[in-house]
Amino acid sequence: MSKTNAGRFFEDYAVGQVIDHAVPRTVSGGERALYHALYPARHALYSSDAFAQASGLPKSPMDDLIAFHTVFGKTVPDVSLNAVANLGYAEGRFLKPVYEGDTLRSRSEVIGVKENSNGKTGVVYVRTQGLNQNDEVVMEYVRWVMVRKRDVTAPAPDAVVPDLKKVLSVEDLVIPEGLDFTGYDFTLAGEGHRWADYEVGEKIDHVDGVTIEEAEHMLATRLWQNTAKVHFDATFREDGKRLIYGGHVISMARALSFNGLANAQMIVGINGGAHANPCFAGDTVKCWTEVLDKAETAAPGVGALRLRLVATKGGEPFALKDENGKYLSEVLLDLDYWVLIPC
Repeated sequence: MSKTNAGRFFEDYAVGQVIDHAVPRTVSGGERALYHALYPARHALYSSDAFAQASGLPKSPMDDLIAFHTVFGKTVPDVSLNAVANLGYAEGRFLKPVYEGDTLRSRSEVIGVKENSNGKTGVVYVRTQGLNQNDEVVMEYVRWVMVRKRDVTAPAPDAVVPDLKKVLSVEDLVIPEGLDFTGYDFTLAGEGHRWADYEVGEKIDHVDGVTIEEAEHMLATRLWQNTAKVHFDATFREDGKRLIYGGHVISMARALSFNGLANAQMIVGINGGAHANPCFAGDTVKCWTEVLDKAETAAPGVGALRLRLVATKGGEPFALKDENGKYLSEVLLDLDYWVLIPC
């Protein structure tokens, strides 16, 4: 018998299956430093203990997307090692801040399967939870991936497509205990724009761009222990190119959005997301944001914005889909998420 892991194929999944993913990871200041080296991340709450303490937290938490990438990376050997592509996200909630010294592990439940019409691949839906050393759920999300079949003659399972919320309500969002923006220092944060300054329907061109390098992408996938073959092995795709990890694009866009959204301090929800087109080394990522909604919260001085973050590799700002409703070829990411911002 082989002792190596070839990964799961489509026919290996069944609705209700629960997978406890291997290799818990204790996060440290090293992850924070590498994250800030990989991306131009400058949000003050994640950069300064003093700023975080003035906002009611015990110290500066890890960037929300550090927690997301760490939890996500644990799932790859069991969920997406043989994936053709990661297709989308829904019902993502950040439930507790993650701090240096916390140990994260991941658990997923298969909540849907549907074979594609070509008979060669299928879509698998999983709900993943990230837990800390105290067995507290720090975050959860649903994602769906297109996975190859091991045997194209294997019978198709009964299709189950989960009914997912299109949008999290503000009541679904969990505000970190103690968070208080009444004494918020806009000078130290880098911009004066607050909750009331943003209007539903407003669009922001974040102006800046970063050209993706092969080396930084490989460092990122190793850092988050993402072992998907399409990211590592250039022979795995017919075009001989390594696909840039979608989370790398998310973090790059989130960091670039600082210019115009410097006070959008914490991600608390992901309503949906699509990796619209592949990203490869040499592409220059730029981004823009549309304000979709805004809401008050019960936390002192804290408001919530629902934002659409769009990452592109060229083209005009604010262009998204063609007349048929299909994403334009230059669109890389369409992410719908909630953030917390001072009022």
